[in-house]
Amino acid sequence: MKKRYIFALALSLFFAALAGLNVKAVSLEDSTGPGAIGSTVADFKLSDVNGKEHSLSSLKGKNGTVLIFVSVQCPVSNAYNERMEKLAQDYKARGINVIGINSNSTEEASEVKAHASTNNLTFPILKDKGNKIADALDAQRTPEAYLLDTGNRIIYRGRIDNARNASSVTGNELRDAMDALIAGKPVAKSSVPAFGCSIKRG
Repeated sequence: MKKRYIFALALSLFFAALAGLNVKAVSLEDSTGPGAIGSTVADFKLSDVNGKEHSLSSLKGKNGTVLIFVSVQCPVSNAYNERMEKLAQDYKARGINVIGINSNSTEEASEVKAHASTNNLTFPILKDKGNKIADALDAQRTPEAYLLDTGNRIIYRGRIDNARNASSVTGNELRDAMDALIAGKPVAKSSVPAFGCSIKRG
């Protein structure tokens, strides 16, 4: 009887403490921090794998822009190489440009260049030294995508699709968001957590 009383007392104290903490689950949609849905990405300049500097404004598409954080060594990012290139090709003609960003401090520009050549990646890949853009957008994974409208406002962030293995894909959240943008419709799913390797910050 005494044990039950102690257990009940402990349980009531636990819930009282929990209520006092005002615990709340926060989704990406609720976020007001870096990279939040609805926030605007300021124009920036980064160098490509050949050392040539580009601004976001010079590379953006007339109907929108996709920023994808990529990696040379990450097996998950590499599993998406073909899909990322197909995405870039499919939507370039529709006015949305894809830009790759490599923020890994452990991967040199020369490695990124060789990797792009080996994997036939034709979209521009910029080197984010010091992780400035990754930090500004709170990017954590490779691959992780951000879809910007014509005003550089983030309208989607997260994974490209729902499966590392292309044959297992049943949901194409990024493509759906891009199609909605082109059609002038609201994005049904504005954020879905990305999965992959962590960005190696310096």
